[in-house]
Amino acid sequence: MIHLTARVIEVFAVAATVSSIAYYALCLWSAARFLRDGRLAGNTARSLAAPPVSILKPLKGTDPEMYPSFRSHCLQDYPSYEIIFGVDDPNDAAIALVKRLQEEFPQRPIHLIVCPEHLGPNTKVSNLAQMLPAAQHEFLIVNDSDIRVEPDYLRRVMAPLADPAIGLVTCLYRGIANETLGSRLESLGISTDFCPGVLVARQTEGIRFGLGSTLAFRRRDLEAIGGFVPVVDYLADDYQIGKRVAALGLKVELSDMVVETFLPRYTMRGFFDHQMRWARTVRDSRFWGYAGFGMTFGVPWALLALLFAQGAGWAWGVLSAAAAMRLAVAWTVGGIVLRDRQLVRSLAWIPVRDLLALWVWLISFAGHAVSWRGESFRLQKGKLTRIRS
Repeated sequence: MIHLTARVIEVFAVAATVSSIAYYALCLWSAARFLRDGRLAGNTARSLAAPPVSILKPLKGTDPEMYPSFRSHCLQDYPSYEIIFGVDDPNDAAIALVKRLQEEFPQRPIHLIVCPEHLGPNTKVSNLAQMLPAAQHEFLIVNDSDIRVEPDYLRRVMAPLADPAIGLVTCLYRGIANETLGSRLESLGISTDFCPGVLVARQTEGIRFGLGSTLAFRRRDLEAIGGFVPVVDYLADDYQIGKRVAALGLKVELSDMVVETFLPRYTMRGFFDHQMRWARTVRDSRFWGYAGFGMTFGVPWALLALLFAQGAGWAWGVLSAAAAMRLAVAWTVGGIVLRDRQLVRSLAWIPVRDLLALWVWLISFAGHAVSWRGESFRLQKGKLTRIRS
């Protein structure tokens, strides 16, 4: 009986490894198509109209490199735009940075809105709903407080919206890590795991979700989905907005622009909390796709096959193939698509990152609790309920 169980585990691990290698090949193909399409889009972006834009940035506390990230939005090569910041607490530490920005860029329309109402557990979306009336323009961009952008960001993000069939534009991002191991593992996962998955979704089924790094859309399309209030109970508000815009029959476009996010000094506990929040969010948003995601951890499955095959030569070959394809994906997406300058120093951590990711995937099915900005919530079908201590 023990021998039969070991044999079943070995066969399953080999099948999972083969599935992972096929997935890695799909990642490489998807990245190649994205790079080709990006070159074509880049050639036409500057020739398209540049309508006035309102940038909405909800804030809660401070993030690493926050002020330089704010400044990058004031240095855009774009004719007309405004920036609207929103906080729910009149004593929020981020307010001082907004005032400093207003002083440095008096020529820019920069507004600060205090949002006194708590419309739901997602404070970010609650703030957005109260910031929206202050926006002057038809075209809107929402991005997270820690996002840093290049001077041509607005031109390249807005270019696809010249097509009336496109309802929302979103962006890939690279994580800039600091010195902690948790931060480095988080950055590595973004570049070599999360973003390849987004590119595969783009190529196989089309993007039907948004990423918090950038959501660009028209006010009338936002109003058609009911505005921000219907998603105020959801953790994955960016996913929900993209999903609902796509349900209108409009396309969601992945821009060729890649932005940066500066990661906190995650402890390992902080890293696990963030990974678990992401995992359970995706699980509740796209259950079957997330369940299948477990068959993409090629290196851990190959190591398991090697263990149960007792070091057989063929098992070493399977492990080598999985590792080679995994590194190829990491370099192609992280190094070439995202231009992650920290990637080379972190490549050796990929086996550790993948083993931890497989562990998070397994235990994510066993509960509903998530931690977000120092508060605990229960996540049920994507909706948040605050856990009171």
